[in-house]
Amino acid sequence: MQKELELDTHQKALKVNLDPRWYGTFAEIGAGQEVVRWFFRVGGAAGSVAKSISAYDMTVSDAIYGGGDRYVSRSRLQAMLDREFDLNIERLNHSRGDTTAFFAFADTVVARSFKGGNECHGWMGVKFQSRPHDEPSQILIHVRMLDSEAALQQEALGVVGVNLLFGSFFLHHEPETLVESLLDKLTTGRIEIDMIELSGIEFRSVDNRLIALKLVQLGLSGAAMFGCSGEVLQPSEALYKKALLVERGSFRPPTNVNFDMLDCALKKFQELPEMQGKEVLPIFELTMRNLLAGGNEVDRRDFLARADLLSACGMTVLVSDYFEYYRLAAYLSWRTRERIGIVMGVPSLIELFEEKYYTTLPGGILESFGRLFKHNLKLFVYPLLDAKSGNTITVETMEVSPELSKLYGYLSDRGSFVGLDNHNPEFLKIFSREVLEKIGKGDESWEAMVPKQVADLIKSRSFFGLHKV
Repeated sequence: MQKELELDTHQKALKVNLDPRWYGTFAEIGAGQEVVRWFFRVGGAAGSVAKSISAYDMTVSDAIYGGGDRYVSRSRLQAMLDREFDLNIERLNHSRGDTTAFFAFADTVVARSFKGGNECHGWMGVKFQSRPHDEPSQILIHVRMLDSEAALQQEALGVVGVNLLFGSFFLHHEPETLVESLLDKLTTGRIEIDMIELSGIEFRSVDNRLIALKLVQLGLSGAAMFGCSGEVLQPSEALYKKALLVERGSFRPPTNVNFDMLDCALKKFQELPEMQGKEVLPIFELTMRNLLAGGNEVDRRDFLARADLLSACGMTVLVSDYFEYYRLAAYLSWRTRERIGIVMGVPSLIELFEEKYYTTLPGGILESFGRLFKHNLKLFVYPLLDAKSGNTITVETMEVSPELSKLYGYLSDRGSFVGLDNHNPEFLKIFSREVLEKIGKGDESWEAMVPKQVADLIKSRSFFGLHKV
């Protein structure tokens, strides 16, 4: 398998062309017309290319694939794949279906325009049979092109397309290896892949949440996003034109405190004058640093347990590689122009004022706060019950180091912090680590500390080391 990964783009395209098993169509809209060019350029394309089509004009594209509001979208890509794959079966199955596995490759892309300033991204996918007469399998990806010139973006897109097609044919039995190969001969400074979905018979045992997590682990994407039903989401589409309220946590397991924090913050957020009538998307966020706690590998079972519990509560989940809050804020603000709120507890706010976390920034802690509050972002702060004194520490009574007290006062005066004085005092006594300990010890009192659906799922699936009696 190592030899497969060492092939360059030219060799991969040639190997596809010379393999008699696969035969199909390339359909490309917009700037994505670079992929099929590789297969024509290396020679032997008659062995793999049944048809190449570029429906560049919108009216022509609509006539072939049906109308739509957005041409660079998942729905348009799916329409292209379905149409072209079905045509291959209809036209070619009788004459060569016993010896040929058919495929349809498609992409719809917008690269850097002549004037510049536009979002450079696209959808790309392949629908294929792994053997003759087999049910189809499918891979969809969303890419962002990061090069500053259109020609370089198109070049990078061509390489990703070859990698995707090659991986589909020769690496589909090793999905994670396939994912790793997508950026062969490229760097993450040129292409970002922020969504991937594998489906069909070859991927029937694949959990797409783990595949999306792999993108973040490899640095191919800064974040992965899952819907309330556990489906993988494309962040730009999911966050587009929505006000966002994000709570970071370990959620191991999610407790009553986590949901009280979010509920209290949501009420305060919606009370803001500028938020009247606006849709707010609540999100629970985990960082890769949290998932990697205790080692360099993600405990998949542990991750899926947390994801399943949050899904059972109807939550949208974001897994990010942005440990610093200002990086998370930048990621979110790039994808929506609406207001953003971040929910945290007093301990996290205190930690936010630790200068040791900002030594890599030229402007230190001042630069970090400048970036964090750039778009009038607000922090919604949940109080802390001090175990030693029994006092409740709030955003008004917490203390930072003396040299940062004026900075804290300035940010507080400008309304950057919103204290959650509408919290449930009983929940202040709940801590995730204690819930986890009780679960491990078989102390059933933990059940009252989490939502009922969380407790039911932990018990039915024996999450977090729970032993059934």
